[in-house]
Amino acid sequence: MNIAVYPGTFDPFTNGHKDLVQRASSNIFDKVYICVAENSKKDTLFSLSERIHLAEKSLHEIKNIEVIGFSGLLVDFAEKLNAKVILRGLRVVSDFEYEFQMSSMNKKLNNNIESIFLTPSESYAFLSSSLVKEIAELGGDISKFVNPEVRAALEKKYK
Repeated sequence: MNIAVYPGTFDPFTNGHKDLVQRASSNIFDKVYICVAENSKKDTLFSLSERIHLAEKSLHEIKNIEVIGFSGLLVDFAEKLNAKVILRGLRVVSDFEYEFQMSSMNKKLNNNIESIFLTPSESYAFLSSSLVKEIAELGGDISKFVNPEVRAALEKKYK
């Protein structure tokens, strides 16, 4: 079975994330694990359990995926899931430098796991969780960028 992990903090999960998961799960991989990082170095708006729940709600119609939380080294977690690929999205050139560095380090830590990068669909190339949170905090309309449940959760956080 061709298995990939798609890691991130997903704070919150956006339609750009969903687009990448849909394309990866329908055209490339038999199974995709969306691995929600507990990352203590990032100050997240939503708790780990909230981020998992919102990702699950956003992806409920996709059958060959599973949303799961994790902490620790990604390559170790991927190996436990029998994944041979780390899937990452690249929106802009500045993403590439960081992702290339992470990919190289992951390869040094586990030579059996490859990194694959997908670019977003054109309509999501500008989209980031940070921008969505900023727009929501300022009372803007984020309905085009996130699942309705994510929108409601953001509105509740910022009220």
